[in-house]
Amino acid sequence: MGSATREALSASKAAVSGAKADVATGEQLLSAGRVIGDSAQLLAALSDSSAEAASKTAVIDSLFGSLGASAKSLLGTVVSQRWSSGDDLLAGIEEVGFRVLARSASASTAIEKELFAFGAAVASNAELELAVGSKLGSAASKSALVTTLVGTKASPQTVAILDHLVQQPRGRRIAALLRAAASIVADEAGLAVATVTTATAIDAKQLTRLAAALSKSSGRELRINHVIDPAIVGGVRVQIGDEVTDGTIATKLTELRLQLAS
Repeated sequence: MGSATREALSASKAAVSGAKADVATGEQLLSAGRVIGDSAQLLAALSDSSAEAASKTAVIDSLFGSLGASAKSLLGTVVSQRWSSGDDLLAGIEEVGFRVLARSASASTAIEKELFAFGAAVASNAELELAVGSKLGSAASKSALVTTLVGTKASPQTVAILDHLVQQPRGRRIAALLRAAASIVADEAGLAVATVTTATAIDAKQLTRLAAALSKSSGRELRINHVIDPAIVGGVRVQIGDEVTDGTIATKLTELRLQLAS
């Protein structure tokens, strides 16, 4: 991430705290991001670092006049920043949309858990994973698939996030999409997400102790997603954001084989 994007993202995130947080605003921001992403000319104009902020916000006023006041204001704030690239701008719009959706959810709504559950369901079915992640499928068909799979089983916030991700993956695989979205949602609540992978199930008490230890070492309260993968043989793999601690037997055996082969 370039310095320009870091500053732009910081300003954009700050704007979220003072904005109206509801599902409609989040959905409108994500929809606008897809429109911008579908037009190379529009994306180039809005991500041009040499263009004046006023000219960019004028474009937003002209093309997105139907947006609600809060969504249009936030979108104007995002595009008026100087981003390092067009993809960074789209990522910024996406993150602001996710943060608005996160703020609109009740305390009892666990968006990260719902995203994780969707990812687990997709990963367990090769045909479904192909349908969701294929570059050949249309955005409309993928959106319809999310509606069919999730329906009312998840919160409106989660459905909005999933619908956006499958329509505008920007070259990312579904697992990476969901992991990044969950991290943003958790961060908005002052939390972080840890994915813990073990070969067998861990009882609730063990998982609670592990969560407490990980929270202490990371300095943040964590939401734990537990994955059972017999292929790792034994040990534990922990991923928090981009940081991975791999103490699995499978990885140690692989490392040993490489050492013996060298």
